[in-house]
Amino acid sequence: MSHVGVPRGTVRKRRSLALLTTGVLTIPVLAGCSSGGEETARGVPQDIAPAARETVADGSTANWAVDALPATFNAFQADADSATTRITGALLPTLFPMDRTGQPKLNPDYLESAKVIEREPRQVVLYKLNQQAVWSDGREIGAPDFVAQWRALRGKDSAFWTARNSGYERIEKIERGADDLQVRVTFSKPYADWRSLFSPLYPKEITGSPDAFNDGARTTLKTTAGPFVLKSMSKSEGTVTLARNPRWWGDKAKLDTLVFRAVAAKDRTQALSDGTVDIADIDAATADRITLARRDRGSNGQPLNHGPGSEITPAQALRSWAQAHGSDEDAAEIAQAAREKNRKAVVAYATEQKALRDFAVRKSLEPAYTQLALNGESGPLADDRVRRAVARALDRQELAQTVLGPLGLPAKPLGSHLALAGQPGYKDGSGALGEQNTKEAQALLADAGWTRGGAAEPPKDTKAGSEAEKKGGRDAEEDEDAETEKTEKAEKAEKADKDGKDGKKAEEDSTEDSADSAAERKKADQDSEDSAASRDEGLYIVGDDNKPGAPARATVGSASAVHVLAPARTAAAQGTVLLRQAGVLGEDGAVAATDKQPGGAAGAYAPVGTAAPAPAAAKGQLGKDGKTLTLRFVLPSGPGSQSLRSVGDKIAAMLEKIGVGTEITKVPDESYFKDHIASGAYDLALYSWPATAYPATDGRPIYAKPEPATDGSLLVEQNYTRVGTDHIDQLFDKAAAELDEKAARELMKQADARIWAAAGSIPLFQRPQLVAVDKKLANVGAFGFAAPRYQDIGFKNRQAAGSPADRKK
Repeated sequence: MSHVGVPRGTVRKRRSLALLTTGVLTIPVLAGCSSGGEETARGVPQDIAPAARETVADGSTANWAVDALPATFNAFQADADSATTRITGALLPTLFPMDRTGQPKLNPDYLESAKVIEREPRQVVLYKLNQQAVWSDGREIGAPDFVAQWRALRGKDSAFWTARNSGYERIEKIERGADDLQVRVTFSKPYADWRSLFSPLYPKEITGSPDAFNDGARTTLKTTAGPFVLKSMSKSEGTVTLARNPRWWGDKAKLDTLVFRAVAAKDRTQALSDGTVDIADIDAATADRITLARRDRGSNGQPLNHGPGSEITPAQALRSWAQAHGSDEDAAEIAQAAREKNRKAVVAYATEQKALRDFAVRKSLEPAYTQLALNGESGPLADDRVRRAVARALDRQELAQTVLGPLGLPAKPLGSHLALAGQPGYKDGSGALGEQNTKEAQALLADAGWTRGGAAEPPKDTKAGSEAEKKGGRDAEEDEDAETEKTEKAEKAEKADKDGKDGKKAEEDSTEDSADSAAERKKADQDSEDSAASRDEGLYIVGDDNKPGAPARATVGSASAVHVLAPARTAAAQGTVLLRQAGVLGEDGAVAATDKQPGGAAGAYAPVGTAAPAPAAAKGQLGKDGKTLTLRFVLPSGPGSQSLRSVGDKIAAMLEKIGVGTEITKVPDESYFKDHIASGAYDLALYSWPATAYPATDGRPIYAKPEPATDGSLLVEQNYTRVGTDHIDQLFDKAAAELDEKAARELMKQADARIWAAAGSIPLFQRPQLVAVDKKLANVGAFGFAAPRYQDIGFKNRQAAGSPADRKK
């Protein structure tokens, strides 16, 4: 199952793009944190129910759930996704797959050896190919395939639509070696991550021409070289079917066929229970249901104490029965329908639970980590002091515990951007930023000018053309209004004088009307006041009604809170916005029950104005120049993103303690990354990056300093925090050219310390990996770092004729 936080297809594409970087900081602690020995942190082992090949039966079919059918089978195109990676792994050569420790390991199915044979004057790598390695059409894998892929990916021919070229642009030439089984690659400049190249390796028929590369490999792969071949793809059924490769020279695949089936995250539980899939990434809720199903195996037919109806108490059940059998026919009909609906739900749930008993939950830590991204392009987070304050307000241990603790996985915060625990070179570099410390965070914000009373203070900027000019404009408008009011008052006075004369004449006619005349004069005075009030009908005064239940006006010191003026025709909208910002209204515009006050919501019914919410200063929120310190926090809203939202809520609460407000916006999963993260429409966001065995190559595009484009925008590649430094770029460049692995790792530790210090990206925890697997399947599950060995996957015992997915559980 994919996770919203992970950009689809980034496992491969990010080698050509930039990694998340940070602003230039000079912090003394960096010197101490940038060096030192490697930590001996252990990673969580994989959980795949390992079994010797001789104990795994030959034949049968396994169904593996993927999020969607792959948009392309070309892993080097921009829309390649996780399904592309999963499927091509069974079809094409990967020369150096990752092993259990996250290191690249030579694949003997394709290579006898591969090593650097020359360093001066040029780096030369000699590949010796397995002499049995052939494409599915019978042709030997050889130098022509390497040459064609290099030319397609080196970036010199724009006719090839490729998403990345990292490493390939450093190659000077590729030649045949002493024989057809040797490939000699010469680099124009040193490249430490040369093992990342030519994986997957495509046949020259695909990479040899733009048409074949751009279009031919999107929907089919006629020529492959893995334990399986591509048999078919059905969009109507949502399946990609692989069959055993008859020309495969390695260990024979145990399965006859391997079917990848598109199943949405929300449908995984149903797909498992009805036998549609045998292997599926799942969320914690589905994992809990499988655990409960296995626990209930010995319940001897007793009703389940979980699921639909389990919350109904005996008293409620008795009341429901009584209503269903009562004399009130209408009430009885409603009660009977409800009881029948509940009965069906209970039966369906019990049936699903019975089927889920045949599955096991394999769990480990996924080779990916979740981070809090801080967009430093503009706004408060453009100030590195504010970013560091946000980072130091976080209790990362609590956040890790929230996600990993309930799953029984080690809940330890991640200490590096460039390696995961268990990988060579992992070192906790978070000391370059500092531990969680509320007082230190508050001091950083104060230093940046954000104070408790800052939200109520007028802007201090008096530069020409800015606030001073605006103030002058307001003064002119007020003077004009005063002059208009003066003229209108004169007119009223004349009218009153005329009325007075008329009244005097009437008095001469009849002294008995004197009392009425006094009443008329009083009414005229009142009319004058009403007329003055009517002139103000075009202004909506927020906070001036003093209706029952309205809060008293907030004051800062001895001064009254500033009133907000708005045209009367927009008064309702203005009030709604202010109330929602204050947290009083729900998304549907209704006043929250917890915020209702005696007499009604303050200002809700006011004919002229409504009470303004208490300013941020009264709530403890920080401000500066009349603006509150509020950050836009964007989170995905889909059913598979509950854990991210839980983490987001906790982060918001932690930031509130230091006076930083958050405006949480939940958006659809499908638009979360494209429309918000990549476009920069956020201040805070949670998303993930996959692990890599090549941090110097894969890390640079994520953490590289954004460059200005000719149109004034920023070229960010994959640095979605828009924070970067020249120094970090230099460290990545040095590491990429350093052929001594130990020295290269040391450079990466220095880069990681500076990324921490700049606080553009805060690693939180390694993501959990939960996989539901048919209990009879072996060598598949939560792989951790390691790439699957598809040829070893199979059922421990021979199944009955037909697909295992069709069997009755």
